[in-house]
Amino acid sequence: MRVMLADDSVLLREGIRRLLTDHGVDITASVGDAEDLLKELSEVDVLPDVCVVDVRMPPTFLDEGLRAALVIRQRWPAVGVLVLSQYVEERYAAELLRSRIDGVGYLLKDRVADVDEFVDAVNRVAVGGTVIDPDVVQQLLARAPKDDPLARLTPREREVLTVMAQGQSNSGIAATLVIGHAAVEKHIGNIFTKLDLYNDSADHRRVLAVLRYLGAT
Repeated sequence: MRVMLADDSVLLREGIRRLLTDHGVDITASVGDAEDLLKELSEVDVLPDVCVVDVRMPPTFLDEGLRAALVIRQRWPAVGVLVLSQYVEERYAAELLRSRIDGVGYLLKDRVADVDEFVDAVNRVAVGGTVIDPDVVQQLLARAPKDDPLARLTPREREVLTVMAQGQSNSGIAATLVIGHAAVEKHIGNIFTKLDLYNDSADHRRVLAVLRYLGAT
């Protein structure tokens, strides 16, 4: 797997580079701002599988990384994008997912400390998966208005959807929540019904359910 890194913090960038390299990942570029990242992408012969990008980078430290991520998704659609943020910023997560829901992730930087979890997230984005930080999901759940379809979910169904939003398969949900596969399938079916998601593929409905949290549908 090939990865490009973009983060203005040399320490964090080097740390991510080392841990990914230790897991057999080829780091094809490591840069400190969004402009250099886009330049690297435009010049390489072989595109990376994933770009790991900090939300806030020079010169304004506002949303340069997010803007670059959106450009990448439009200009190089085969490249996955995993955006890292210091804090939960729901607007950024929603904006990333609004146009396309494959090969994209939004994680808090604290997740990098859990090496296995972080590497798994990079791998999932590389193969076209969707990864959303569980803290983002939980915060959005807490803010859901009472008349929102999300309010129809039981506490267990909310737990299932929270883990689903992290990109986990049914097996992953079962292992995380310590429940049976049949129970997972039943809860997911209930989620689709309560969120009025009927007439599409199971994979697409999974993503649409997550998007309901983000208000991006």
